[in-house]
Amino acid sequence: MVDFLAENNLCGQAILRIVSRGNAIIAELLRLSEFIPAVFRLKDKSDQQKYGDIICDFSYFKGPEYYEGKLEAKPELQDLDEEFRENNIEILSRFYLAFESVHKYIVDLNRYLDDLHEGVYIQQTLETVLLNEDGKQLLCEALYLYGVMLLVIDQKIEGEVRERMLVSYYRYSAARSSADSNLDDICKLLRSTGYSSQPGAKRPANYPESYFHRVPISSTFISMVIGRLRSDDIYNQVSAYPLPEHRSTALANQAAMLYVCLYFSPSILHTQQAKMREIVDKYFPDNWVISIYMGITVNLVEAWEPYKAAKTALNYTLDSANIKEQATRYATSMESLRPQVQQLLKEGFLREEIILDNIPKLLNCLRDCNVAIRWLMLHSAESAYDPNNKRLRQIKDQVLNDSKYNPKILFQLLLDTAQFEFTLKEMFKQMLSEKQIKWESYKKEGSERMTELAEVFSGVKPLTRVEKNENLQAWFREISKQIESLNYEDSTAAGRKTVQLIQALVEVQEFHQLESNLQVCQFLADTRKFLHQMIRTINIKEEVLITMQIVGDLSYAWQIIDSFTSIMQESIRVNPSMVTKLRATFLKLASALDLPLLRINQANSADLLSVSQFYSGELVAYVRKVLQIIPESMFTSLAKIIKLQIHDIMEVPTRLDKDKLKDYSQLGARYEVDPKQLLEDGIRKELVKRVAYALHKGLIFNPKSKPSELMPKLKDMAATMDGFYRSFEYIQDYVSIYGLKIWQEEVSRIINYNVEQECNSFLRTKIQDWQSVYQSTHIPIPKFPSVDESATFIGRLCREILRITDPKTTCYIDQLNTWYDLKSHQEVTNNRLFSEIQNTLGTFGLNGLDRLLCFMIVKELQNFLTMLQKTILKDKAVVDVFKAMLGAVNPIQGIVANASKVYASAVTKTQKIWGGYLEAIMKVGQMQILRQQIANELNYSCKFDSKHLAAALENLNKSLLADIEAHYQDPSLPYPKEDNTLLYEITAYLEAAGIHNPLNKIYITTKRLPYFPIINFLFIINNRYQFHSRYTQQFLALIGQFIRSIMEQCTSQKIPDMPSDVVGALMFLEDYVKYTKLSRKVAEAHVPSFIFDEFRTVL
Repeated sequence: MVDFLAENNLCGQAILRIVSRGNAIIAELLRLSEFIPAVFRLKDKSDQQKYGDIICDFSYFKGPEYYEGKLEAKPELQDLDEEFRENNIEILSRFYLAFESVHKYIVDLNRYLDDLHEGVYIQQTLETVLLNEDGKQLLCEALYLYGVMLLVIDQKIEGEVRERMLVSYYRYSAARSSADSNLDDICKLLRSTGYSSQPGAKRPANYPESYFHRVPISSTFISMVIGRLRSDDIYNQVSAYPLPEHRSTALANQAAMLYVCLYFSPSILHTQQAKMREIVDKYFPDNWVISIYMGITVNLVEAWEPYKAAKTALNYTLDSANIKEQATRYATSMESLRPQVQQLLKEGFLREEIILDNIPKLLNCLRDCNVAIRWLMLHSAESAYDPNNKRLRQIKDQVLNDSKYNPKILFQLLLDTAQFEFTLKEMFKQMLSEKQIKWESYKKEGSERMTELAEVFSGVKPLTRVEKNENLQAWFREISKQIESLNYEDSTAAGRKTVQLIQALVEVQEFHQLESNLQVCQFLADTRKFLHQMIRTINIKEEVLITMQIVGDLSYAWQIIDSFTSIMQESIRVNPSMVTKLRATFLKLASALDLPLLRINQANSADLLSVSQFYSGELVAYVRKVLQIIPESMFTSLAKIIKLQIHDIMEVPTRLDKDKLKDYSQLGARYEVDPKQLLEDGIRKELVKRVAYALHKGLIFNPKSKPSELMPKLKDMAATMDGFYRSFEYIQDYVSIYGLKIWQEEVSRIINYNVEQECNSFLRTKIQDWQSVYQSTHIPIPKFPSVDESATFIGRLCREILRITDPKTTCYIDQLNTWYDLKSHQEVTNNRLFSEIQNTLGTFGLNGLDRLLCFMIVKELQNFLTMLQKTILKDKAVVDVFKAMLGAVNPIQGIVANASKVYASAVTKTQKIWGGYLEAIMKVGQMQILRQQIANELNYSCKFDSKHLAAALENLNKSLLADIEAHYQDPSLPYPKEDNTLLYEITAYLEAAGIHNPLNKIYITTKRLPYFPIINFLFIINNRYQFHSRYTQQFLALIGQFIRSIMEQCTSQKIPDMPSDVVGALMFLEDYVKYTKLSRKVAEAHVPSFIFDEFRTVL
């Protein structure tokens, strides 16, 4: 018969693929459970108020028209709904695919069972597949994995959240219009069960059996699978655990499968007492806490509470005397095993010959250790006992008391066992790899010894006092041939023959009185020794390694191992060499990966990489978590260094007198750090945690405080950051890591991430943590709850700067780069503020602040446009004034008659629009001034700290602009192509170096706005660059016409002084030309140059 798992066996391959996919689906569900968008939980009141109308559970399907109608009635809700869709459709699609794969899994399994029933697979029926060892395992696993999927979904993704996600996916995707969509079936399968994983939550009625029956499965199949699990040892595990008291451990994986599969046939749990008694006697006579899949633990006391037959059968196990007996047994085992394992681990004790002579004893010791650790870890786990359940509390207390439970001692035994197991495995692998070579060398040595002895008895070879003996000579030659003829491939026959040869050599020594000759005796003894070694070597079998692998399984502790983290960390802190023992424990834990990967590997599935990466990633994350104690301890020492660096140690001047050298060495204040165990990732993680926390706490401002807390807080923060920086310099001196490189990379990451999060509030499509290039799984940047309208410290800093430089309360004097209070005329702040930010947050901080201001300017300009289009241009009276004004000023080169009256009338009639207009313009202007100051500071520090970079950037910028200008004059000349990122990349460098003019930046593009030059002329603004450039000439022409018309009127009325309106307009024009970097000739085209010259004499 063809092997069931052979590639040409379609029946075997089909079920293998289904089981392989089942393991991959569970990994995907566990992975996704970490990425549930918090908003779908609707826990916060703010989320409920904001998203309550757009996130619905399955009640939506009762009346979708009602819900959609509510959305369509409110444009702001529609807008929010669209934004929510853009932000979440990607993750919702991923969840939906996972949910769909669960449904597809059970549909495929049912189809496979139908095919078996209908005889699609030749000579294969359900009964024949269950008779095959692999077939039996796979069919049992197929049902079990489906049950695990459903339990994992309910435990990790709450029912309400599932419903909300499915409804959102349904609303946002094309699934509703697709004819082949099985969304309805998926919704039926995964609708909320009412189950909650929160401690103390009430269990729903008929849970989980009603959940398991949502998709019908053949009752014959379920019955036969449960029958096999009840009666057979389907994985042949008992052979690895020969002792009867270890049977429940040997069958633990099968017991977990049976536990899950029983929910598909709840009548057994409810009424079939004989079957339940048989199951409990076989699988649960001494245990009631089980691990069902990758460390997900279940307490049978709680799980089987609603089922009469199951509860009654389990009562024998839960009898107080039985609990005491088991707990006491394992307590005694612990006491005897600890010294035993420690003895085996002593340096030099585990030698090759000891291992070969004591394989059974060593394996027994391993079994006892692993069984004791398993029972104690599972039955003492906090997660296995609901604190609100009185009976569970009592059982737990009894276990802890009777087993004299001490987590530190248990952890120590786990460490020692893992180390012992690791050492034994490595030595055994080594012996296995050298087995044949050694066996052949022993055979050769033994054969040669016998040949030499034959020659001795020939009388030819000189050996003192040995007489010639032809019989012995022939006999030894025969023995030599016999040894030579031993065949390595036929180990059983070779072993039997070797034993006979040893016996023959013992007898020859006794019968021929050869004891008198020491040299002959030595030869015989050596040969016997080599033959013994051959027997030992032939007994090195791979089965021993397989048994060790089975016995050493730690998959049940995949989650509960976390409860030992604090003990691990404390032991590392006290004794850093503990890390080497922990390595063996982590490797032991890694063996848990075999469980989900075995079938995926057998099926040659493409899922192998993603599933192994997920579980490996989980393990690596846990190892990182444990080892984080090393950098934490280091940073505790660094805190002391920072204190010394800031407060006690003086800066050494650049020139120093020789006699003062001793004063500056400050030997008493230095602090030593042992840097050997520093792990770079751990250092980065701890640095990020501490710096992010310092920035969060240090940059919280009280808006009511007078004067502002901004400068004092920045100074304090700068001192803290400098302390961190100098401490890293200290580390770099003593440890071979690039301390300052780490500092620059991580601080820039923290600031850029916070800027990104702050800018999210201005973006329609938000950047989620898992999409951010700055966030990392291994070295996460912590998020803190917001303390005001800002999401992060960078937002608070920006808004505090905007508050203290508010144009309503302050006045900015450009020549002094200073802001003054409008009432008291006291200085509020000046450009030193930006130097202080540079000292505190570095270039990244200033650059981030600049980026945030850009987003704010865009928002203000969008608000301004909305006001212009929806308020000003919709006001008929105001538009009529603009029309009349446009008629009055045409032709624009001419002079307006009765100018004062025309202009004054237009301004008066439009008075009501200028309040909002002024506010919008002032906000943008204020932020543009701040951006200019930031650019100046960045440019200054770049030229000071990196003059070569500054010069290179300026020259590259000029040459690029020259090339682009040349290309526009002659298109045959080169120009960067569309896919060339040069211009985009150089812009980032130029902005970081402050080589740009914020006033020239285009923030938004607009369609042509009617009357815009007239409006701007009536209200002189300075931000014309955000609008079409064609307005500029018209705008300047209007101002020129205004100046000429008023001057003409003054001349005709013989008024000698230049009117203040004209002086103001000329001052504005002069500033306008200066800031926009236009040529003065542009202004002189509209205002004669003699008026400009005259106006300066008036001033």
